Amino acid sequence: MRKVLALSFFIFLLFVAFWADTGSMPTVFKALYAFPNGDRLGHFMLYGMLAYLLMMAFPFSRVRVGRWALPLGIVLALGVATLEEASQLFIASRTPDLVDLAAGYLGIYASTWIPCAGTACAPTPKGQV
Repeated sequence: MRKVLALSFFIFLLFVAFWADTGSMPTVFKALYAFPNGDRLGHFMLYGMLAYLLMMAFPFSRVRVGRWALPLGIVLALGVATLEEASQLFIASRTPDLVDLAAGYLGIYASTWIPCAGTACAPTPKGQV
């Protein structure tokens, strides 16, 4: 069930990106961003929620990056945030912004505090990834 929820939220993010790319954002979502830095708060909240759901969906899965075994949910969320912001380089109506990317990264970082308070970030036994 947790994986279905994470996948559903990821699909929702794809719709949000599509709406933003095509300038067809529904009015209800536009209203959520209708204040200074609203888009940055949106990045923080959306990518933070994605990271949280992915951490819950894959609680003990790790990806080895050099010497570190990073939680799979965090790696996936960082990848999605980075790819979405980089994709704006190829869309004439969009402008990539490092501050938006940083807001997404901060949301991902902040969301790790909740799952890591439990056992989702428990150390992986040596030799396991």
